[in-house]
Amino acid sequence: MSRNTPPPLSGMRVLDFGHTVMGPCCGAILADMGADVIKIEPVGQGDPTRHLGGFGSGYFGFFARNKKSVAIDLKTRTGRDLAKRLIAGADVLVENFAPGTMERLGLDYETLHAENPRLIFASLKGFMPGPYEDRLALDEVVQMMGGLAFMTGPSGRPLRAGTSVVDIAGGMFAVIGIMAALRDRDVTGQGQKVETALYESLVYLMGQHLCYAERSETPIPPMPERVSAWAIYQIFQTADHKPVFLGLTTDNHWQRFCAILGWQDFLDDPDLSTNNLRVAANGRIADRITALFAGMPQVEVLALLERAKVPFAPVRRPEDLFDDPHLGATGGLIATELPDGTVTRLPRLPIRLSDSALAEVTSPPQLGHDTIALLREAGVNEATIEKAIAEAAIQAEANTKGEV
Repeated sequence: MSRNTPPPLSGMRVLDFGHTVMGPCCGAILADMGADVIKIEPVGQGDPTRHLGGFGSGYFGFFARNKKSVAIDLKTRTGRDLAKRLIAGADVLVENFAPGTMERLGLDYETLHAENPRLIFASLKGFMPGPYEDRLALDEVVQMMGGLAFMTGPSGRPLRAGTSVVDIAGGMFAVIGIMAALRDRDVTGQGQKVETALYESLVYLMGQHLCYAERSETPIPPMPERVSAWAIYQIFQTADHKPVFLGLTTDNHWQRFCAILGWQDFLDDPDLSTNNLRVAANGRIADRITALFAGMPQVEVLALLERAKVPFAPVRRPEDLFDDPHLGATGGLIATELPDGTVTRLPRLPIRLSDSALAEVTSPPQLGHDTIALLREAGVNEATIEKAIAEAAIQAEANTKGEV
């Protein structure tokens, strides 16, 4: 780093009304880039993702880091009034409630823009305004209706992707929109509404397949049954039953791979001289690689492919990333304490800036940890705060460490 500058979004305040993944992901990215992100949670149990099990048990711990927590009951007049006090000092508001919720609460864009014209209001929904806008959507819903599930599983067995890919993409698109709106505000002095949606995010991800469909005379097959564009682009088994993916997508890959193995006959074969010819001959090339790798343990296969400088990967489980030597060397996983006291390492935002640091990671907050301090900062007096606590319109941090 050539300059010691603060994180790029330092000084920007964000109110994160998000829940589940899409909204919280947007807030988490802004927080990692230095924004002061305040998570608005319900009183009582807080964000429902604090208590999810199964695949949902990682949502809060990952997407709530670097945030403060304010617990407010938005269903009460007092709670809504206090939320507006916080919104008055905010640069950005992020919400992904069901359609009509913010309007019913009196926290819609038109109302808030009149009170804080510089506010950027990011509304993340299931669908953009149109025929579907009142439908409820989930990541898996739009994967099914947008063709991703069809493309992921074999014929007749649509399969969702193995992470919340559309929720996360929607959160990322919202960040892009917020950055554009901030740049516009630098010029005009005015905030604006930013909209993105799960369905449209998924459709964007499917753009390459739509382009393919226009050029193909037959229906697009799902990925497990596709005709590859590359000579070798598949998984092979090793002697110790630890699979390896290998991709040979250029002439240079092909030449280096054959050279390191001493397969001069393949290099001299005119029927294998171009990628398209090798695609047609995939069967005999793959058979030879299959036989070779079947007699080698994975560690030897990986070392061979490393020396050949070709694209390859061991096929791993998510938890294998904890022991990844590259992530260990680069600090790609950062220590995080979850609200229940569990200490783990979670992924760093995959961005580096040459002259600016990203935010130092803080662990997800305890429920209501910052309620009192931030209301005081917003100019709310002690009598009003005490009355709101008595009415259960707000909640401060629980005393017991184990409570979340």
